[in-house]
Amino acid sequence: MSSLNINQTTPTLNIVGETMASSALTGCDLHEGEWGKVGTIVHWSYVHDRKAKKAKEVVEAVDPDKNLVTFRVIEGDLMEEYKSFVITIQVSPKSEGSGSVVHWTLEYEKLHDGIAHPETLLQFVQDVSKDIDAHLSQAS
Repeated sequence: MSSLNINQTTPTLNIVGETMASSALTGCDLHEGEWGKVGTIVHWSYVHDRKAKKAKEVVEAVDPDKNLVTFRVIEGDLMEEYKSFVITIQVSPKSEGSGSVVHWTLEYEKLHDGIAHPETLLQFVQDVSKDIDAHLSQAS
């Protein structure tokens, strides 16, 4: 299984459980379960590579002490190219000063060698991080 990582510095302390608007994330709907609980299924609508896309994900892990959440994609556009796709988001306090660092880990297995690595998703998650940052900065 391959993985990509991105670290995005933000002046915020916690993104878990926030409601916000985003140009990249256009919808997030509870399909089954309870927000913030393992086993919950969420439908996401998002814009990636200038195309409207969808994903259905199951929450695999939630650790409030570590500000960590893990989603496994079970349906949607990513499944057209990947056998498996797991997204882990963790927020850690910066070592110096105020604020936090958002760590995104994308673990995936391609359907075949002709499929590209999902590098364009790095810009997507960076845009999402910036949108979360702007939302939380306005709220404080």
